[in-house]
Amino acid sequence: MPRTAVSPLTASPEFIGTLTSPAGRPTSSAGRPASPVSRIADSDRRRTSASVILRSVLEHGPVARSTIARLTGLSPASVTDHCARLSGLGLIRESAVPRRSNGVGRPHVPVDLDDSRFVVGGVHVAVPYTTVALLDLRGRVVARRELPHDGPGAVEPGAVLARAAEGLGSLLDAAPGCRALGVGVAVGGWVDRDSGTVVEHPLLGWRDVPVRDAVAARVGLPVQVDGHARALVNAERLFGRARGSSSVLHLFAGNVVDAAFATHDEVHHGPRSQAGAIAHLPLAGGVEPCDCGRVGCLQVELSERTLCRRAREAGVIDGANPMRVVAAAADGDPVAVGLLVQRARLVGRAAALLVDVLNPESVVVTEVGTLYREDCLAALREEVGPERAAAVAPSSFPDAVLAVAGGAVALDVLYRDPLAVSTRLRSAA
Repeated sequence: MPRTAVSPLTASPEFIGTLTSPAGRPTSSAGRPASPVSRIADSDRRRTSASVILRSVLEHGPVARSTIARLTGLSPASVTDHCARLSGLGLIRESAVPRRSNGVGRPHVPVDLDDSRFVVGGVHVAVPYTTVALLDLRGRVVARRELPHDGPGAVEPGAVLARAAEGLGSLLDAAPGCRALGVGVAVGGWVDRDSGTVVEHPLLGWRDVPVRDAVAARVGLPVQVDGHARALVNAERLFGRARGSSSVLHLFAGNVVDAAFATHDEVHHGPRSQAGAIAHLPLAGGVEPCDCGRVGCLQVELSERTLCRRAREAGVIDGANPMRVVAAAADGDPVAVGLLVQRARLVGRAAALLVDVLNPESVVVTEVGTLYREDCLAALREEVGPERAAAVAPSSFPDAVLAVAGGAVALDVLYRDPLAVSTRLRSAA
């Protein structure tokens, strides 16, 4: 994918230093609605500039400071100052090989990410198991473990989160020299990012679970929580195929079915982070009865539980592991192939519905068949339609989707405000 210039990130609302009306609306001194960007405080401008520079190094590094200035529109002096700050924090370093400037003058010494010092912890809570992982600053999985939900009370929130914290600790103990900057937790269902709470996850039976507080009390690190579809759309923007896209739709079809949409480098959350709840959208051709009383809701039609049940009824597998259906298809079982292709078609119909509404530049689908089989991807693209087919791609992380999801929550926070972790970085250096 060609590399493109990095655009400045939109400042988040808490960073806006505007005058406010009694109702809380930003206003100008004349009482007119004001542009929040024009009144960003100096400290917040530094945060935004540091973010843009770190993202530029991530995307283009090793890269000369002069190139960063040209790509971002920041002054050379500002780029030099921020690179010194980021280097002091251990986030970037000078590359070993300087670059000549047309043979004239001193060579440019490029900078690159320093991915040798720090990691983030990631937790993804799925229905059958929890995945814990360590990711470096490039979003690469350094280590991971799967913790099955076995035994009585296996999905009780306290037990799941305690095992996750213990598992992360074990990974860090086994990785000497790695220091964790923070932890990201990704969960399906309705997740309120601001409060760090899983509001509702019907398949786990979780309601109003204070995940952020529970994990932070055990790991002693900053913890961020978000829905897994939003986590993965952030991973695609930072490290995947969607980097550089102006708008991205991500459709996740696992045991839970949900979606996320990002435009202009911002993921849409909506009030209480309820955006992306598509479980009960009707799907043409659906036949599965839903608990809501209707037939053909996305959740029941596309869930991996439904795929595995149908595979068991057809004698393809025993158990509830969708990868066994993929393995059977790879071994030439025509029934398994048919089940996977048909499911991919249904996912394609769901994607087509969302594409019609949102009109994204890029569409990323996380679905087990399309991750591993070209016939499934072709069937999905056919349902989306020929005009949109080229914009549709499977997840950039086929062998590490769940491991990446949790870590991406923490990495998104880091890349949006790298200066916010300065105290912790200095103490860890």
